[in-house]
This record gives sequence, structure tokens and C-alpha cells, in this order.
Amino acid sequence: MKISDQDFLKLVQYMLDNYGIDLSKKRTLIESRLSIPVKKMGFDSFSTFVDYAISDNSGKAVNLLTTKLTTNYTFFMREKEHFDFLKESVLPYLENKLEDKDIRIWSAGCSSGEEAYSIAMTIDEYFGAEKFFWDAKVLATDISSTMLSAAIKGVYDESRLEKMPEEWKRKYFKKLDEETYEIKENIKNEVIFRLFNLQDEFPFKRKFHVIFCRNVMIYFNREARISLVSRFYDHLEKGGYLFIGHSESLNGISEDFKYVKPAIYRKI
Repeated sequence: MKISDQDFLKLVQYMLDNYGIDLSKKRTLIESRLSIPVKKMGFDSFSTFVDYAISDNSGKAVNLLTTKLTTNYTFFMREKEHFDFLKESVLPYLENKLEDKDIRIWSAGCSSGEEAYSIAMTIDEYFGAEKFFWDAKVLATDISSTMLSAAIKGVYDESRLEKMPEEWKRKYFKKLDEETYEIKENIKNEVIFRLFNLQDEFPFKRKFHVIFCRNVMIYFNREARISLVSRFYDHLEKGGYLFIGHSESLNGISEDFKYVKPAIYRKI
């Protein structure tokens, strides 16, 4: 099924204006990945689907668009050096700084949950028995209800755990069968999953100490990236850290953050 120039431009503008996602170079991807799902929804053309998507308030249309047109594949401990830095530098800093023992970490664009759970496991490993005295639940948000449902379920193919230490597999996962593992309840309980559009006004009353937003901004145009990073800066505590993807950079996007090491920045 082909999409007309007019409908393509309407869809591109709608996704850009409302979600910051730039589909201007994704025409072939739209046609190849959406044709079958759109037909299954009962639409006989992209024209009727685009009109539906623009007027839809249920979230079904944007869920389909974001799930099919962005790369949701991820795995535990992706970019392991980030979690090493979290454990070796960030958490010791926060442990010494925070008298109220309240650590606020946000996984923004959490996809199917591997990143958020990796953060929670890293926190558990660092504090050990002392974790009981800390409030360090991770907020994890995504625009896709499909991805959030998978994250909350917490069941993963073994391939997603390849980077995990064997000890962590035994400690934090239940083996369901030869190919499937489930996150244990104590770690599930340390992550709060919420549906959230990063282009919306941030509703948070308190600032974060750490924000992970990795491999998300690659889908945004420059204007949307500048806006998002500026809001991240405003919602980080002084001395807080921002982790982004290794394929991303703040060069030309923000001069406020201090570069720490590849894909790690700090508010000073």
C-alpha cells in the first residue's frame, strides 16, 4: 500500500508537532511496516488511516506508529560502561550527598524495560543490605503502551540477557524455560512505569539526580532535541547526570552541560 505525498506530509507534520519524531526520511519505512497493520485495522488506504490517526484520542494510532517505526530492540546492560560509571562514580557521590536517602532516577524512553531494570539492579548491587534504608525507585516512561506492557510483564528471551553477569541472572531472574527469563518481584517493585510523551510539559515536582535518555533523540529533529535537553537540564539537580546514547551528542544542542565522558554529561 502506497502513501500519497499529501498524506505523507500530513503524517510527518503531525508526528513532529505532537511527539517530536521526525519521519521526513521514513517514507519507505512507513509503507513497508504499516501497510499490513493498517489493513488489519480496517483501513483500505493510508489516507483514511492518517485522518484517523490525527483525530484519535485513544492512543491506539500513536502506539502503532511509534512501535512500528522506531527501533525498540534493546538488551540488559546495553552500553555497560554507563552502568559501571553509575555504580563506581554516581552512586557513591549520591550516597555521600543525600542526607534524606532519596535518589531520583528517570529512564526516559524506556522501551521494553531493560534499561530501567538494569539501573535498579545496579542500585541493588551497590547498596546491598543498605538498600533497605534508601528510596531509589526508578521512574521509567515511554510513549508506547505496547512497550510498557512488555516492560511491566518483565519476561525476556535469553538473548536479551547475554551481557548480564551469570551471578546477576541467578540473583535477579526466574528461569521460566530454556529460552525465557522473568525479572524477580523485588526488582520489579523498584521500577515505576508510566506512559509519557517527552514533548509534553514535564509534570515533575522534584528534580532528578540522574536521567537516562539513550537512543531516543535520534528520532527527533534538531529543534526537538534542543527543547528536550533544555528541559532535562531544568529538571536535574545541580551535580546531576544525563546519560545519552553513544550515537548521540550534545554538540550544537546544549552548552549548559559539562562533558564527562562519552555519552555522559553533568549539570554544574
